[in-house]
Amino acid sequence: DIAAAIIELLRKRTPDASICPSDVARTLAADEAAWRALMQPVRDAAAALAQDGCIVITQGNRQLEPIDVNRGAIRLRRGPVFPRGCS
Repeated sequence: DIAAAIIELLRKRTPDASICPSDVARTLAADEAAWRALMQPVRDAAAALAQDGCIVITQGNRQLEPIDVNRGAIRLRRGPVFPRGCS
């Protein structure tokens, strides 16, 4: 499950650390073609988690709205309800 992989990777990092969506995709798929195919589903799962407050999506120093995850390089960080409100 993509959302579970996002949560697990963030759980393994320090509270102020971030992850790249490609980190998640690479965790779930062995070869390059497979993880690249997962990039949009990872962004979609990240948007859903951000809507719930589980994660925060950033671009540079700016926090993005979940609807904006499809534009440019993004990072995923723990959100205000992480981890207790994450499922």
